[in-house]
Amino acid sequence: MTDAVAERYDRFAREEAPGRSEVYAEWAAGVATDDDVQAVLERLTPQQRQPPLVFAVSRLLGAPVGGYRRWREFVLAHADELVAECTRRGVQINEPLRLAALLPALSLIEGPIALLELGAAAGLCLYPDRFSFRIDGPDGILRRRLDPPDGPSPVLLTSTVSGELPDLRLPEVIWRAGIDLDPIDVRAPADRAWLESLIWPGEHERSERIAHAMGVVAADPPLLRAGDAIEQLETMAEAAPAEATLVVTTPGMLVYLPRPRRAELIDRIRALDARWITIDPPALHDAWRPAIDPAAFRGFAVALDGRVVADADPLGRWWEWRAGIGPDAA
Repeated sequence: MTDAVAERYDRFAREEAPGRSEVYAEWAAGVATDDDVQAVLERLTPQQRQPPLVFAVSRLLGAPVGGYRRWREFVLAHADELVAECTRRGVQINEPLRLAALLPALSLIEGPIALLELGAAAGLCLYPDRFSFRIDGPDGILRRRLDPPDGPSPVLLTSTVSGELPDLRLPEVIWRAGIDLDPIDVRAPADRAWLESLIWPGEHERSERIAHAMGVVAADPPLLRAGDAIEQLETMAEAAPAEATLVVTTPGMLVYLPRPRRAELIDRIRALDARWITIDPPALHDAWRPAIDPAAFRGFAVALDGRVVADADPLGRWWEWRAGIGPDAA
């Protein structure tokens, strides 16, 4: 068991944290060689002891953001509290920048639309019509900018796009809702604190982006329902206004479902009178139409109704248009 914990944190320190958070890289490297801290983490399931969750929970509980020694002291002094809090929480990656990767698919759908996100967390990805988008080329030169009708948004989503740039437009959203096992209400101080704890130390741009996005959401909250996506899907779909095209999105949530549940959810989405937008690892499921070769992707596959429209960074920092579907096929 200890070897599994050590290996997971060593991999995180070497492959996942560098370039994003030097603090988390140091903490993970420390855990990988610390028997006492590993013993605390062994009390958790593999899902509950993943580094981003443990680190976020520790910060929520008051762990100092600094060197490993001080963090270790906090963990050992608050072990029971840390284990209890990790047991009841999960990683909720609510990154509005993901909308930059979904924009090529959203642009293919005629409005007005009713947007329903599965795994919505705080609903920060339910406002593509309220955010501004900046698309740069690999050289950093502006290729396209889109702003809401009432002017530039405080939330600016910047991504890099090489190659062909398709026609893009902001969707007309008249209803927005989400389902999540544990929804986050950005109007509640405790929930805002949790969302802020999920931002890795050193991610200054992301911190500013999410703060602005929380302001947009707090001013006009979406309908968020607590529960299992499969169990709540039909009920929430029925609540959407009839005059709008229902668009169901699953940005980054399918990976957390066991394969049978994942397949069941996809089948249920397809049984709706709705469009479906997803961004997933290309080998995650077999719902692509037509089938795709995972080796042909450097990032995640973005798809509309199973048809791939883009190869993208999972958090939206870059994307590349993939031919095979156009506005006339939407």
